Order: sequence, then C-alpha cells, then structure tokens
Amino acid sequence: MANFKVVEMFESINGEGRKAGQLAIFIRLQKCNLNCSYCDTKWANGDDAPYTLMNEKEIYNRILESGIKNITLTGGEPLLHKDVEILLEKIGNNLNLSLEIETNGSIELERFSKLKNPPSFTMDYKLPSSKMESKMCLDNFKYLTAKDTVKFVVGTIEDLKKAKEIIERYSLIGKCAVYFSPVFNSIDPVEIVEFMKEKRLNGVNLQLQIHKFIWDPESKGV
Repeated sequence: MANFKVVEMFESINGEGRKAGQLAIFIRLQKCNLNCSYCDTKWANGDDAPYTLMNEKEIYNRILESGIKNITLTGGEPLLHKDVEILLEKIGNNLNLSLEIETNGSIELERFSKLKNPPSFTMDYKLPSSKMESKMCLDNFKYLTAKDTVKFVVGTIEDLKKAKEIIERYSLIGKCAVYFSPVFNSIDPVEIVEFMKEKRLNGVNLQLQIHKFIWDPESKGV
C-alpha cells in the first residue's frame, strides 16, 4: 500500500480539455514544484496545505462508489508523489475508467508512459508570463501520443508567439491535442482567436474554463 496526500476529492464537470462539460471525479494531491504567476491552486501547493492521507485502495473505492467514469488526477503536481505509479496502475487496471493526469510539464513522463495501461496526459507547456518556462522538461514531447494533450496557458501576445514556436518545433499538430487556454482576466480571448486566424493555426483548440463561468472563479471543489 502507498499513501497519498489528498487535499480534495470532489465530483463536478470537466471545466476544460477534451472532455469539457462531462462529469468527472477530481483527485487533487498536495504540493507543486513550480510557482506560476497565475496559479489558481496555490493553496494546495505547499507542505502546509491540509490533506487527508489515503491509500490507493481507498481512492479507488471512492471512485467506484461515485459511479463516474472520468477521473482527473491533479494538484499541485500529482506526479511528484512517491509511488504514484501504484495509484495509476490501480485505476488503470479497470478498463471501464478513463484516467487523465494534469501535469505541469516539468516532470519526466517516460516512466509513466511504460505503464501497462498509461493514463492520458494533459501536459502544460509553461509560457513566458508564467515565469516557469525554464523548468520545462522538453524530452517529454517524445512520449506524447494521440490520446494526450498539450495545454498552453496564455497571458500575453508574447505567450502566443512562443506557443506557436513550440507547436511547430515539436510538430504537435496531429501528434496530440493542442489547446490554448487564456489566463483568466488577463488576456481577451478575442486576441487569441485573432492570432489563430492570422497564423492559420489549424488543429489548435481555444478553451475557456467552464467552471469559472458556472461558479465563482475563486471557488474550491468545483
């Protein structure tokens, strides 16, 4: 058995990504190794964040009890946790479940890609406005597949230009899903759309965080 520091576990809809609008159960683990300028979960990132210690069997049973098929493991940075492979394998062994990992792009994915039934990864590439771009693990692009997603959280036009550069450098269109997500209240989505039109960014998806329109943007557990 392995133990995991779970800061919250809740049922909602996916606010973004390929399954936006679909029911999901979220498992948020404590701690992050980055400090992004726009982070909206800083409260979960430190060692002092309150948590419930749960082993993989307890987490798995809670998922089954929910009756929800989509699982999102998030943080913080969930892949920082020691023995997280044990949890991924426990959930992944049930082929009726769909497991997505939200990861910040700084953790090597190679070892997780070798699991018997690897999860789908939604991997951030941190752009200049995040102040964390230097922490990105560029080797990760080699391990992304068609079921994975690269998310660019965009706060400025400079961010958009850098995202385009990365998309082209690593030939991401057709390799995995690609999303632009605006920093909430930082950039007008119209600017992103105009950039996409100007640069003819076929295959790139603009997403807005649905949950921030349904609930208060500062709400937890939604």
